[in-house]
Amino acid sequence: MDSSPQTDSIKPRDVCIVGVARTPMGGFLGTLSSLSATQLGSVAIRSALQRANLDPALVQEVYFGNVLSANLGQAPARHAALGAGIPNSVVCTTINKVCSSGLKATMIAAQAIRSGTQDIIVAGGMESMSNAPKYLAESRKGS
Repeated sequence: MDSSPQTDSIKPRDVCIVGVARTPMGGFLGTLSSLSATQLGSVAIRSALQRANLDPALVQEVYFGNVLSANLGQAPARHAALGAGIPNSVVCTTINKVCSSGLKATMIAAQAIRSGTQDIIVAGGMESMSNAPKYLAESRKGS
């Protein structure tokens, strides 16, 4: 009798993207500058879920990239998800890989789906360069 695992049970699953959305490209200090990165992220998530005709309550996990997270509060991915109507019980992870943060978030989501860990994941990225805090180097030293 063969005791090896059934290969059918360990095959990677197919991953498909069912909804996409993005905000318009805004200029520095332009018409979108009044919105924080998490607010912009919420708009994109909500729109992608609506386009996919997907109930936010079905989302099992969120991976969202964000680099300049100062002044966004703790866990920017959670703020964006909550603003899009995703339940508080959903695990949200903020990814920071500089310019590839959104892509890395999507890669992690795809790996989780392929492995069978989750079925429905929101992935993407958000940023607002107009709202990035501007710090003065050495200002604490009086320079």
